[in-house]
Amino acid sequence: MYFHLLVLAFCGLRNLASGSTFSPARPPAIPLAVKSPYMNTWLEVGNDGGSGGVLPGYWPRFWAGPQPGPVAGSIGAVTGWTGFITVDGDSSTWMGAANVNGVVPPSVTQTSFEYTSTRSTFIMNVAGKVSMNITFLSPVAPNDIRRQSVTGSYLSVTVAAIDGGSHSVRLYVDTSAEWTSIHNSDTAQWSYSVDNEVASHKYWRQTQSEFNSDYPDDAAHWGYWYWSTAVTSSMTYQSGSDVSVRGNFLNNGVLPNTQDTDYRAISDNWPVFGFANALGNVGSSPVETLYTIVHAQQNAIYFDSANGDVGVPSLWTSYWNSDLAMVGFFYNDFSNMASLSAATDSQFAGNSIAAGGQDYLTITSLSARQAFAAVQLCGADAKPYIFLKEISSDGNIQTVDVLYPAMPIFLYSNPLLVKYLLDPLFENQEAGKFPQAYAMHDLGANYPRAIGHPSGDGEYMPLEECGNMIITTLAYAQRAQDTGYLSQHYNILKQWTGYLVQEALIPENQLSTDDFQGQLANQTNLALKGIIAIQAMSEIASRTGNGADATNYLNIAHDYIGKWQEMAVVTDANPPHTNLDYQDDSSHGLLYNLYADRLLGLNLVPQSIYDMQSAFYPTVAETYGVPLDTRNVFTKSDWQMWTAAIASLSTKTLFISLLAKWINETPTNRAFTDLYNTQTGDFANWSFIARPVVGGHFALLALNGAPIAANGK
Repeated sequence: MYFHLLVLAFCGLRNLASGSTFSPARPPAIPLAVKSPYMNTWLEVGNDGGSGGVLPGYWPRFWAGPQPGPVAGSIGAVTGWTGFITVDGDSSTWMGAANVNGVVPPSVTQTSFEYTSTRSTFIMNVAGKVSMNITFLSPVAPNDIRRQSVTGSYLSVTVAAIDGGSHSVRLYVDTSAEWTSIHNSDTAQWSYSVDNEVASHKYWRQTQSEFNSDYPDDAAHWGYWYWSTAVTSSMTYQSGSDVSVRGNFLNNGVLPNTQDTDYRAISDNWPVFGFANALGNVGSSPVETLYTIVHAQQNAIYFDSANGDVGVPSLWTSYWNSDLAMVGFFYNDFSNMASLSAATDSQFAGNSIAAGGQDYLTITSLSARQAFAAVQLCGADAKPYIFLKEISSDGNIQTVDVLYPAMPIFLYSNPLLVKYLLDPLFENQEAGKFPQAYAMHDLGANYPRAIGHPSGDGEYMPLEECGNMIITTLAYAQRAQDTGYLSQHYNILKQWTGYLVQEALIPENQLSTDDFQGQLANQTNLALKGIIAIQAMSEIASRTGNGADATNYLNIAHDYIGKWQEMAVVTDANPPHTNLDYQDDSSHGLLYNLYADRLLGLNLVPQSIYDMQSAFYPTVAETYGVPLDTRNVFTKSDWQMWTAAIASLSTKTLFISLLAKWINETPTNRAFTDLYNTQTGDFANWSFIARPVVGGHFALLALNGAPIAANGK
């Protein structure tokens, strides 16, 4: 297989007490199979009860906690995944924490770990005899939506002798029924099949409820999981209780090729689905065994579309006529997917190094899989959609003020993806299904049910969402050179701009996207977003031949920005800075909404504001970052990178270095949180986990191709 070691060329290795090195960092959680809101399995790492970054001896876990219980919980729900290796008759554990009738095979020795944007690779030493390369690949192929549409992840295990000898090696891996539900009392069902030389254990929640129509949940109540490997003469399989299946391998080195048909609760004798491979005598030539795990849902989203409520199919159904056809293609496409992912790794790494150095690559490469795994490609090849889940902070679908901070990774990697995210929001609202003058907050309270808000309710963030929709739409159209998209949606964009003209300069008491901070009147940063969006609408009007509107909105925006400066800038502070709200000159905050002015090339805001803020931020920096505002010491990682992208070189470097430091030192042990305490590095009062907004960490890269001066100034 192709080993991508680009990161090693740029940075040293970090060695912790475990004896393993970590490159480019030891993250708070390691992505294993991270491909969708429902396939989101991690190795929890941090000091707060995690594994320390060691694969054997700990269970992989879903992003959400076991149910019933709090959404996040103190730890994620187990997605059972066990790996054993037997070398010359001696068995060891290389993944998971299996106990077989009181027998816990000793762990192999982990010598190193590396992550890239698409891969997590562990190197193991087995008794000084053989090495193992264990690579989890969750593909990121932004420009190949057919391949990207498959909710699947690869596990490649390569074994080679390291002592000059030849050793008898047997390999075992299983997954458990815990993948089907985070409620262990749910009943699972399963089967086994072979199709085109690919063997698959199929398992599912016995009571299927499409679109989670029975009750809201963070795990899917419908669809099928496929755990697959190649059919060979040396491969054996079994489904059954954990003790039986794992015991058969440990005692016999093979499995009996049998299926358990006693379908039962997940926690009732814990059903597992195992494969064993006799690799024979292994010398210095590497021997690779490949596995895939795929989640197949024919229909993915329930959507209140222009044509009413419809079930939206998973996009992969446009390309394959059955689950097994898709699973087989995915398995046999490994070499192509590995190459595409290596290209993604290389592109993201090279551009990140150029934009912000090694520390910036440490951040972006940990963010990529998480951002893409919060969205689902749906619809048809002729009309794709992307639906987004607001993971952990809420269960909303297509939350506009989550889509907006996540936008940079999609804009950078393939601007069409931004269109696919916007399309469902436009379609629902332009069909008259949201009876308000302002833009809606989300398409539904509970993913995957995009049923909208036909009564006009939903979280009230009118100024926030109007600005987000206008700015994001223009950003897409500029990068894709799609003026037709602006014309298509001109009327509703103008409607939202009218709202901003009335409300943006002096915002009423309301929430911004940082709703965890509470309502506040006269928010400086929120007002700036609205004013920039009015200027963006001037550019939209100009591009679509609406000259009178273009002039009108330009004049309003320029008038407002002058008045905004008078109210926002605390000139007698040392150093001067903008306030958090107009009425409180002792306050301050991250002026991250300034980023849109640069992203769109509007040149509305004077350079002096950029320079003033750049000089100010270092004076209020804490150990792990700059606080979001003066209400507490919490910060948001996405907004820090938005701010860094438009800061001076020294201030940009400061923001990046402090976030990279946080990655290495945080006691948190869950998927990359975007909200944390800048003094302790721990969670804030709320556990934000696995959210798509880490796509905002690509803010520096999204500026590539930004217009220098969209308005001709």
